Amino acid sequence: MIGMSVEDAPELEFGFLLHDIGKVAIPDAILYKPEALTHSERALMAQHPVIGADIVRGIEFLSGAIPVVRSHHERWDGRGYPDGLHGEDIPLAARAFAVADVLDALTTDRPYRPASPLSVARDMITAARGTQFDPQVVDAFTAIPDATFLRIAADLR
Repeated sequence: MIGMSVEDAPELEFGFLLHDIGKVAIPDAILYKPEALTHSERALMAQHPVIGADIVRGIEFLSGAIPVVRSHHERWDGRGYPDGLHGEDIPLAARAFAVADVLDALTTDRPYRPASPLSVARDMITAARGTQFDPQVVDAFTAIPDATFLRIAADLR
């Protein structure tokens, strides 16, 4: 629907699997902190895409993963990190993965909050269409039936 396929570009799967590899350099006290991060902690956390891209860059067969690893926290409106990219300047794979990453974050328990139901997560993602997320990616996401997401979640358990 948005012109990409993991089957046609297996390096995308590496990007999806390794998107947060840079968090290995972030202290556990920040990663698992149950309350809001301080400004300096947020700044350190915002470095994980750069650190991750540097790690992946050193492994030749993973070079195709770099766009997702580095850019999965960029926002359609340009207010993301680490580079402040906006719109179609953000690699398509990173734009698509950003929606998947947020869906996962919203629907799983975190140290600072419980998981949200799928319906709430869908509404939050849809509300961010055109600001945080690429409108075409959100449109493709909303076309996926709940049953598909529930089946995937069950398969992962």
